[in-house]
Amino acid sequence: MIKWAIIFAIIGLIAGALGFGGIGGAAIGVAKFLFWAGIIIAAILFLLGMTIAKKVA
Repeated sequence: MIKWAIIFAIIGLIAGALGFGGIGGAAIGVAKFLFWAGIIIAAILFLLGMTIAKKVA
């Protein structure tokens, strides 16, 4: 998911540099959402992994 966030950020930066403001802004918005969604999901899975590991061990 972070990979897609980076791809959309690059697309947004290139589109912004070329003057496509609407497309660039939309791509940056998608990149921000995917980045934060990836971070939140990773944190949740990390916490679940830590709690499950303690119960199993």
